Amino acid sequence: MARSARAQEEIRRFLNIGAVQVAELDLDSDEAVLRPGPGSPPVTHGEVFVLVRRGGRPVGTLLGRVAEGADAKAVLAERARAECGAAVFGGAGQAPFTTVVVATRERAGQLARALDSLLAQDHPRFEIVVVDNAPVTDETRELVERKYAERVRYVCEPVPGLAAAHNAGLDAVRGEVVAFTDDDVVADPRWLTELTSPFAADAGLGCSTGLILPARLTTPAQVLLESHGGFAKGFTPRTYDPAHPPGDEPLFPFTAGRFGSGANMAFRTAVLRSVGGFDPATGAGTAARGGDDLYGFVRVLAQGHRLHYTPYALVWHHHRETWRDLETQAYGYGAGLTAYLTAVLVNRPALLPAFLARLPRGLARARTLTAVRDTDQADGTGAPGDHDERTHPWPRRLSRLQRRGMVYGPVGYLRARYALRAAVREQTAQRAKTAQGAR
Repeated sequence: MARSARAQEEIRRFLNIGAVQVAELDLDSDEAVLRPGPGSPPVTHGEVFVLVRRGGRPVGTLLGRVAEGADAKAVLAERARAECGAAVFGGAGQAPFTTVVVATRERAGQLARALDSLLAQDHPRFEIVVVDNAPVTDETRELVERKYAERVRYVCEPVPGLAAAHNAGLDAVRGEVVAFTDDDVVADPRWLTELTSPFAADAGLGCSTGLILPARLTTPAQVLLESHGGFAKGFTPRTYDPAHPPGDEPLFPFTAGRFGSGANMAFRTAVLRSVGGFDPATGAGTAARGGDDLYGFVRVLAQGHRLHYTPYALVWHHHRETWRDLETQAYGYGAGLTAYLTAVLVNRPALLPAFLARLPRGLARARTLTAVRDTDQADGTGAPGDHDERTHPWPRRLSRLQRRGMVYGPVGYLRARYALRAAVREQTAQRAKTAQGAR
């Protein structure tokens, strides 16, 4: 098929992707409880993406179809009981005092929604810090001061970039553990407790990550992203220990994308500070385009600390809505991947031999991740629901953009470092000028 014909076919498939409802199904009792996802209307007939809970904990997802006139709860509960197992309750200890850091930039409406969910957490002792990154208006500061007063602390970080914002938040942390999430999420009421309790049970734990599911699946872009796996990492708790590298992860610890994502992660504060926080030349808002969270994961693991993934710490993420958003995201994924690897090697040269030893397999895996393959679906779009296996690849256009981003990543990182130094020099000169004028 000619390239133009393939492109037209991909566009056709994309535009034919229909909306999917989002719901939760709790199987705690004999009488299942079905409720819409956060911000979603009540469930009707049609396709439904369902989070299944047992004992209040997420245990799986499924994609069900409810016929017109059918009882949605009965249809979905029957499938869920057959397909989703029980929650595995571990021996987690008391959740430690935690600081939640939310970096934001000119998105006060989304931020308010996120903060409302964070303030409803059942965690016994926590605080919230909002970092306003390179603001151009006072909207975020005014929101925090007007609506949240003493419940949320406000920090302004003038240097642009997500990692710089996270480092500013880290400087303000008072908690034993620091948790990070984004301004476009809705946190489950038990999110913070589930994410931070493992630190009390394991003194060698340096980082924990959690489950990210879609808050809405109303546009083709949102459905396609979730069909490719979204941000979820499955429903099996797992601990990664550098002293005992996992046999099924030959690239460990450089496969940081398998560990979790920045919208749902926590670190032991002292550990994250001991590795210097995040590299400020990585992350959204810089020329590197991403990779700040992956950098943090690898640095903590490389220092000998364990990382734990738990599916029970859940946030609902508002995925981007348009094809153009997906193009930006695909390029950013690729760029962030190689940018973070560059950052790790620049800041920790001792890891270079281990990285080079894994490079051949890494290149083969990169080709696999960005390959275009047929899916099991007749229309080629795949369907959300299975987060343990990513069987629904992006279209060729998005795969090419991801590869281009991977080539650009190291250059982007070096550009970001240069821009960061220039910004620091400018701020230093401005402070000196201000101090001189005050005399």
